[in-house]
Amino acid sequence: MSSQSAQRAFQLRVNPITGNSEWVVIEEDEPEEQTFNGGSQNALLATTSYLDMLNDSHRNRAFREAIDKTISTPCHVLDIGSGTGLLSMMAARAMGSTTRRMVTACESYLPMVKLMKKVVRLNGMENQIKLINKRSDELKRGIDITSPAQVLVSEILDSELLGEGLIPSLQHAHDMLLVENPETVPYKATTYGQLVESTFLWKLHDLHGNEAKVSDGIRLVPTGLDNILGVKPQQYAFHCDAIGKEVKLLSEPFKIFEFDFWKRPDSHGETEVHVKATNDGRVHAVISWWILQLDREGTIFYSTAPRWISLPGNTSHGDWCDHWKQCVWFVPGEGMSITKDEEVCLHAVHTDISISYNLKNQASRNEIMQYGFKNGDFKLILPPERIAIYGDSEWRHTMFSAISNSLQGRVDPLCIVADDSIFLTLLVAHLSKTSHVMSFFPGLQDKGFQYLQAVANSNGFSMDRVEFLNKRKTKLTMHDTHQKKVDLLIGEPFYYGMDGMLPWQNLRFWNERTMLDSVLSQDALILPCKAILKACAVSVPDLWNSRCCLSKIEGFDHSVVNSTLGACGELPAEQECPCLPYFIWQCGNVKKLSEAFTVMEFDCSKPITSSCGKTQVEFTEPGICHGFALWIDWVMDSENSLVVSTGPEKRYWKQGVKLLAEPVAVRTNESRSTGEFRSAVIQASFDPSSGDLDVRHAFS
Repeated sequence: MSSQSAQRAFQLRVNPITGNSEWVVIEEDEPEEQTFNGGSQNALLATTSYLDMLNDSHRNRAFREAIDKTISTPCHVLDIGSGTGLLSMMAARAMGSTTRRMVTACESYLPMVKLMKKVVRLNGMENQIKLINKRSDELKRGIDITSPAQVLVSEILDSELLGEGLIPSLQHAHDMLLVENPETVPYKATTYGQLVESTFLWKLHDLHGNEAKVSDGIRLVPTGLDNILGVKPQQYAFHCDAIGKEVKLLSEPFKIFEFDFWKRPDSHGETEVHVKATNDGRVHAVISWWILQLDREGTIFYSTAPRWISLPGNTSHGDWCDHWKQCVWFVPGEGMSITKDEEVCLHAVHTDISISYNLKNQASRNEIMQYGFKNGDFKLILPPERIAIYGDSEWRHTMFSAISNSLQGRVDPLCIVADDSIFLTLLVAHLSKTSHVMSFFPGLQDKGFQYLQAVANSNGFSMDRVEFLNKRKTKLTMHDTHQKKVDLLIGEPFYYGMDGMLPWQNLRFWNERTMLDSVLSQDALILPCKAILKACAVSVPDLWNSRCCLSKIEGFDHSVVNSTLGACGELPAEQECPCLPYFIWQCGNVKKLSEAFTVMEFDCSKPITSSCGKTQVEFTEPGICHGFALWIDWVMDSENSLVVSTGPEKRYWKQGVKLLAEPVAVRTNESRSTGEFRSAVIQASFDPSSGDLDVRHAFS
C-alpha cells in the first residue's frame, strides 16, 4: 500500500474552560497517544461517528453485498472518503487474488489515514490498495491515478444526505476520475418526507409563540420583530423515534429528490410535491429521511426512515445508530393549519450541500410558509435547544426569581454577564432601572450587542445602561469597569457555539469568575453560586452496542481501531471509553437503574480549583448497567432553592455518558439474586486546566 510523502496536519482545538483556541499538530509518522486527554489524536477520533458507523451491521452488510454483486472481475476502483478502508478492502476482495493495486482510496483526514494503514496492513491487503491522503477533488489523472476508474464506491453521506459534499465530489469524479457510465455503489439515493404535528418540535423554533405564555415582562422576540431571533433555516439531524408517541402524522410519506451516483449530478434542483393531508392538524415540521439503492437492479437497500415508516424496499430498519438520523425542517411560526384531504404544495430546493423546503396551501397560494426577512435586516441565530430553553416558563421563572432576589437592596449595581446569555442581560436591565450591565458575549460578540440594541425599547430600558465588553483579555481592571467594583456576576451559563460540549465544560463560568476576582466587590453575588455534578446508573444497550469493540467486519479484522476510537470492551484501563456528550433520551432503549446522586460540588463563589468527589450509589432497579449519565445542576441562590438541572429529564441539554468496558448485571437490596451487584462506588476528579473530568467506578 502506498501513500504520499510524510504528511503533517493541523487541527484546531478549543480549550472549553478558557475558551482559547490552540492547534493540535498531527504527524503521519507519529504514534497515536493511548489516552483520551483533550489534545490527543485518540480524543479527536473518539468524538467522531466512525465507531458508531462501523458497528452498523446493516450498513456493512448492504455495502458488502452490493460490492460483491457489482465487482466480479479485476477493474480499477475508486473509493472516495475511505475511512478505515472497509469498502476498499471489500472491493479488492471481490476482484479475487491479485498483486496489482486495483483500488485507489482517498482520505483527507490524516488521523484516519494513519488508522487505515494499520487496518489494511492487519488484513494483508497493502499490495492491493493505493492510499492517497487528499480530498478526491485534489486528485489528478496521470499523477495520482493512472487511468479513469470503472467503479466508484463511496459513503460520503450525512443525515441530510448532501452535507458532506456528495454532489461536488460526484461532479469532480465524473468529470476527471471515472470512465463514462461507471458502475457505482451506491447506485442512487432517494429522499422522502412527511408532514407532522408536534408540540415538542414547535417549541424548538417558535420563541415568539411560546413567549406569549409567560408573564415575566421580557420579550426576546417582541411583537413587530418576529424575525429578530430564531433558528437557522436548515434541516436538523434528530432521532425522531424518540418522539414517536408525541408526533401526529398529517400525510403519507412522499418522495422529494432522487440522486443518481452513476451520472453527474446537478448543483441545483427544484421540485414541487403536492401532498394530501391525511388528518386535520397543524404542520409544525417536515420530517425527512433517505433510502439508498446500492445495486443497479434494485435488490439491496439501506434506509434511515423512522420506525413508523413502511416503504417498498425498506424491509429492515436495523438497530439504533447515531451516525445517521432523520432530519427535521421547522415550518415557521405556529405552523400551517390543514384539514383532512386538503392539498398542500411542498416546494423543495437542493444546493450542493443542503435541501430546504417551503410550504403553501391551495387556499392561500401566495402565502408561502418560509423563513423570510429582508436583506440587511439583523437576525440572531441560536440553536433549536437554546430557543426552547428561552421559551420554557419554568426555566424563565427560576432565572427571574434568582436575579430579582439578588438585586434587592442594591443601588446602582454594576452587573457583568460573563457568558452569551441575552436573556440575563435583558432581565437585569429590565428589573433594575439604575443598574449598569456589562456583557462579555464571548461567542456572540457584536451580534449579541446588535440584538440588544434592536430589542431595548420593547423591554423598557435604555442602551446607555448596557455595555458590550469587546475585550479578549484574561483579566479585567478597574479601568474597564469605570473604577467601580462589580456587584453581580451572572451566567446561565451558556456559551454560543459550545452546545455540543460535555455539561461540566460550562464550568468555564467558574474560570471567568476567577479571572474577574480583582474587580469583584466584597459582597458581590455570583450566580450560579454552585455547580453540582450529578449522575445516575443507566441501561443503554443501543448506545453501548454502537460503541462496543470491533472484531471482524464482514470478514475484515478491525480490532486495531478499538483503542484509537474509544471503544467499549476489554481494553486496558487507560484506554477505556471516554465520556461523550449525548441527549440520553434520544439514545434508543434507556432505563434508569438508580436515583440521581451527587458526585461532587463546585463552589463558584471561590476561585477555580481542582476538585474530586467520591460516593456510593445503590441500585433501585434490576437490570444490565451499561454506564453512568452525568450532568450539572446549577444552583442559582445561596438557599439551594433555585436549581437549574441539565439532567436526562430535561430534554434540551446533553448529558455526559461514561460507558462501562463491559455491561454489569445489577440488582436492588431487596433482590436475592446471586452473581449480581447491589451498589457501585463512583469517583471523579476535575482538572481546571483542561476541563477534563476523570470518572472511575467499582461495583460491589
